[in-house]
Amino acid sequence: MTTAIEVKGISKQFVLRHTRSLKEAFVWLIKGRKGDLSEKFHALKDVDLVVSQGETVALLGLNGSGKSTLLKHISGVMIPDSGTVRTRGRVAGLIEVGAGFHHDLSGRDNVYLNGAILGMTEEQIKDRFDSIVEFAEIGQFIDTEVKFYSSGMYLRLAFSVAVHTNPEVFLVDEILAVGDEPFQKKCIAKIQELAAEGRTLVVVSHDLDLVSGICDRGVVLDHGNVTFDGPIHEAVAKLRGE
Repeated sequence: MTTAIEVKGISKQFVLRHTRSLKEAFVWLIKGRKGDLSEKFHALKDVDLVVSQGETVALLGLNGSGKSTLLKHISGVMIPDSGTVRTRGRVAGLIEVGAGFHHDLSGRDNVYLNGAILGMTEEQIKDRFDSIVEFAEIGQFIDTEVKFYSSGMYLRLAFSVAVHTNPEVFLVDEILAVGDEPFQKKCIAKIQELAAEGRTLVVVSHDLDLVSGICDRGVVLDHGNVTFDGPIHEAVAKLRGE
């Protein structure tokens, strides 16, 4: 089976800077700035993950487990401190709402801008433009600057552009919670349609019932480590402590 995503031994740490008391800061300065006023947070620790073409995978775990950080590495938004990430085919998705959108541009201009960022040609965007606007339910607001959009309108347009790129690999991070319920259902139906077409899907969500209905495989992370990788119902049961 063709590999769509290959993550090999990736690690990522962030530096957390803490605001200390004036006294602690003064002592630190007197000692010649010895010691560190910050600490390191290990978001991912030597993580391996292989996803085959057409698989539907949920990344699960509590807050701070590393699932969103892993998804950002797969998307290319983040670069690992060590290890490698490889993907095959067009990768698109919603990692952060409206990433790639410019607030001072209209919805129309942002469709072209974001479509180009996601790898579509101008001709492809033009061909799919009416369909993108119709799916997003933006209507007459398509020529309004997006800084005047509600978060729901912003999300609808971002999601619509992403799904219309016809990606081989589609990534979704938690942001379905932003839209209203009818549009959430529409998004879920579209994601299921992509999965049925054999697209590779990786989802991060706290909604265990939702991912159980969309994904076949669950990968559970805990403090940056993969603690379980197997059937979705077993992953969900593990997370629920059943």
